[in-house]
Amino acid sequence: MTLLLALDQGTTSTRAIAFDRSLRPVATMQRELPQHFPAPGWVEHEPEDIASHAEEVLRAVVAKAGARPADIAGIGITNQRETTLLWDRATGRALHRAIVWQDRRTEETCARLREAGQAELMAARTGLLPDPYFSATKLAWLLDTVPGAREAAEAGRLCFGTVDSFLLFRLTGGAVHATDATNASRTLLYDIHRGRWDDELLDLFRIPRSLLPEVRDCAAHFGTTKLLGGETPILGMAGDQQAATLGQGCLSPGMMKSTYGTGCFALLVTGEAVRSSHRLLTTVAWQMGGQRTYALEGSIFVAGAAVQWLRDGLCIISEARQAGEWAAQADPAQRVIMVPGFVGLGAPWWDSGARGAIFGLTRAAGRAELCRAALESVAFQTRDLMDAMRADWPGMANTVLRVDGGMSASDWTMQFLADLLGAPVDRPATQETTALGAAWLAGVQAGLVAPDASHWRLEHRFTPAMSRRDADERHAEWRDAVRRTLTA
Repeated sequence: MTLLLALDQGTTSTRAIAFDRSLRPVATMQRELPQHFPAPGWVEHEPEDIASHAEEVLRAVVAKAGARPADIAGIGITNQRETTLLWDRATGRALHRAIVWQDRRTEETCARLREAGQAELMAARTGLLPDPYFSATKLAWLLDTVPGAREAAEAGRLCFGTVDSFLLFRLTGGAVHATDATNASRTLLYDIHRGRWDDELLDLFRIPRSLLPEVRDCAAHFGTTKLLGGETPILGMAGDQQAATLGQGCLSPGMMKSTYGTGCFALLVTGEAVRSSHRLLTTVAWQMGGQRTYALEGSIFVAGAAVQWLRDGLCIISEARQAGEWAAQADPAQRVIMVPGFVGLGAPWWDSGARGAIFGLTRAAGRAELCRAALESVAFQTRDLMDAMRADWPGMANTVLRVDGGMSASDWTMQFLADLLGAPVDRPATQETTALGAAWLAGVQAGLVAPDASHWRLEHRFTPAMSRRDADERHAEWRDAVRRTLTA
């Protein structure tokens, strides 16, 4: 038996999947990750939950697969990106809860940066925008707020990292403080063109260089862990959206994937770095052999979270899968539109002050119409992203969209997505493409897996059935609703 393990540490859960050398899943273990909301707009995770859950699911998946330590060829790590941790270099203990990518506490800081004209510098160096979404302002907040943190950082006693770096540090017993180029590219501190931490941005945010992890390729030897009873190598690392891009086999310019989880993240592989004129992000898609491949990314903050709100906030469904069932029963005459701006709107709007709204309610609107509106909002937002990508990069004219994530299991939602986009939507046989991408990286580094897309297999293709006139009319209604919610 030869297995590759993927450790997928996400926003709401931590999962480990064992894959065989053909990259077919053999065993899965998962733990839900508690969320903490200490103030409006603040989102945190307990670092010890992140670490202990990761260790637990890794041990459990090996046991479930009936494997021995010697059977594990390597581990690939993938993670929720931008979530920020600061920990003691000697003990590995975090000084504060992890500040999650969704957190908006640093909006005033970002507004000051925009007003000071720093947005152009950040976009040119990092491909990103001054927004609380990214790690730099979160880290600056920790240094300025946690008692003694800045003094300890300047003395070289602390480490900064996104979740991947924190897990690597803990799994290797503090021996390795490193990250990969994809996660580094999401910090607002990394020059994605030169492939190095940017001194001017470090000075701007008052961040000591000694805090930063070493940046490596996505497929590389990141150290070993004794967690599983032997010396198990950690051979791959990528942020969750980039790992999903690899898992989807989107290895050539013009290929695109969209992951529908808590949020929605669409990546269009461009090969070379493309500067967006429509407020999309330029990001590192992967780095192999020291060579970076780039992508345009559109980030939607609320996708599956809208369905969670229907379940947990409004209590009109008891399980997420019921949203699609109810949406299929909605009255076509009821044009209810939900703009899910619970934490602001992401690309291409980038309006952190926007808030959620529902338009078109009548006395005849009910549970079915609200479920349909929540699911349709994801497709509407995806079309906004694809329209912006087409304008930025003409090479994507006939792109097929590959989808994954929990919402992609809904046939109703994926069909509406294909209808609205006017493009085929491909759902893969392996839904856990984020973990698959992490395992693929580890397998490539171990020499067990070919560095191509042979691991990708189609489960179903959804083809457009709606007329372009109807699709454009529905999208125009959506755009009108969005305009009413914007504050910027």
